[in-house]
Amino acid sequence: MRTTRQVLEDHLEKSKSGTVDEDLRLNFAENVVMLTTFGVFRGHEGMKHLAKLLREQLPEMTLTYEDFQVEGKVGFLEWSADSGNTKVKDGADSYVVRNGLIVAQTIHYTVQKKDQLRSDSLFVLIDCN
Repeated sequence: MRTTRQVLEDHLEKSKSGTVDEDLRLNFAENVVMLTTFGVFRGHEGMKHLAKLLREQLPEMTLTYEDFQVEGKVGFLEWSADSGNTKVKDGADSYVVRNGLIVAQTIHYTVQKKDQLRSDSLFVLIDCN
């Protein structure tokens, strides 16, 4: 049986390549539960709905995995994404893996328009000399 790290690494690889059906078949229990800011989703159909929602919010996105940790049956991922005019800077997922499959996942992220990111980051240097 695969370890938690092996399951999650395979899931993350398939997430980047966009192979949702294969990812679900190989890495997620059929009765998986997803807790998100958009509500609670169950099963593979719920996962497909969430994948579609993410693609709609961030079409043609490029994912970057910032931090990935595994302890026993639990995993944690910090991620960011870039998609043309929108970006995610605060993506955070957690996972529970049992018997070689993800049985529970939480997802949090905030989609921001890039022009909002620039204005939020604006600062002025003042010469005090």
